[in-house]
Amino acid sequence: MGFLLLGLFIVLMLTGVPIAFVIGIVALIGIFGIPYTPEATVAMKMVNGLDSFVLLAVPLFILAANLMNSGKISEKLINLALAIVGPVRGGLAHANILVSMMFAGVSGASQADAAGVGKILIPSMRKQGYDKETAVGVTAASSTIGVVIPPSIPMIIFAGLTNASIGALFLGGIVPGILIGLGMMIFVYFIAVKRNYPKVARPEFKKLARLFFESIPALLTPIIIIGGIISGFFTATEAAAVASLYTFLISMFFYKTLKWADLPKILMDTLALSSLSLFALATASALGELLSYYQLGAKAQEFFANNVGSEWLFILIVIAFFLFVGTFMDAIPAMILFVPIVLPTAIEFGIDPVHLGLMVVITLAVGLATPPYGLVLLLSAKIGELSIERSFVAVLPYLAIILVVLLFVAFLPDLAFSIPKWLNPDLF
Repeated sequence: MGFLLLGLFIVLMLTGVPIAFVIGIVALIGIFGIPYTPEATVAMKMVNGLDSFVLLAVPLFILAANLMNSGKISEKLINLALAIVGPVRGGLAHANILVSMMFAGVSGASQADAAGVGKILIPSMRKQGYDKETAVGVTAASSTIGVVIPPSIPMIIFAGLTNASIGALFLGGIVPGILIGLGMMIFVYFIAVKRNYPKVARPEFKKLARLFFESIPALLTPIIIIGGIISGFFTATEAAAVASLYTFLISMFFYKTLKWADLPKILMDTLALSSLSLFALATASALGELLSYYQLGAKAQEFFANNVGSEWLFILIVIAFFLFVGTFMDAIPAMILFVPIVLPTAIEFGIDPVHLGLMVVITLAVGLATPPYGLVLLLSAKIGELSIERSFVAVLPYLAIILVVLLFVAFLPDLAFSIPKWLNPDLF
């Protein structure tokens, strides 16, 4: 029966059925085939999979991102980023990366970054003489930082699965996220010099100061979110609610770029995007019950115990596995299905759940820019009017940078977590 379900899973994937429905169909057929199992089990598991206070943070952070885009806060961050790094050769590409790092500190969603920032910067880069590959590649790759720099929706899901500290995961993502961004900017600089991409005139100090002060309310958002969580002032879900309310207030009353008439569309977009993630999570919870019946977790643990004798080899296997899974599955269902399988073995090897979580999140971030799933790659390619094949080739050097940082986090955790441990040693 197990092999038949695996075959069905593969066939449905290859025929283009959305992953959430693939998971749901396989779970439904598989659980119905278990003797003496009530028909309502699938529905019960799907409902129970969403019965978590932590998961409320998912639509709330998506709402904050949509409010940012509709309130044109992202445009102000772009202007600030351009003023800071614009005078460097290839300034617009550098600004693309820097604003993704800023945006990541508010939304926790890479898709919103790719859509909001990409719609502005990809056409602008094309007008300034950048080729399509560079414009699309930089946008897609930098958008992946959105799930690494806190707040991060996948980190919230991982914490809900493993009871790992959300505060520790958030702090742990800061250094790798910054390293990924800096690595991409260094690579962009060498390309820009080689291809003689333009740079923006250095702004006057008064203009730079004005742009900075205009952006302060937006830049305060990640400080409020992360500071509130690690200080224990509020939970991740409460932080998401605060982020949404704060973003709404500054867009509506400080910047005055948001109108009441915009709210229905913002809420509908938020519901549509949230429902995709949460439905996938619900069906993954049902499939998780099926995997438990076949004792896949125990079998995986037995396999690792008998065939993997070292921590470093186990880490490489986990990274390779989630790289593969991330190419055709969103981070949320991937974690729901497979983190419970690898977690017990990771703990046996002495790998802290926070360390494992950071590795898994960064690895699955790569999947956002790799086909066939590659959501931010698809969005960026569509905006840039470039084929998926050419877009993927363009993004490969940036993905290599992410993998280098991932290996740094995987094998030098003491260095990777040094700053977070210094900031708040009680979380580690």
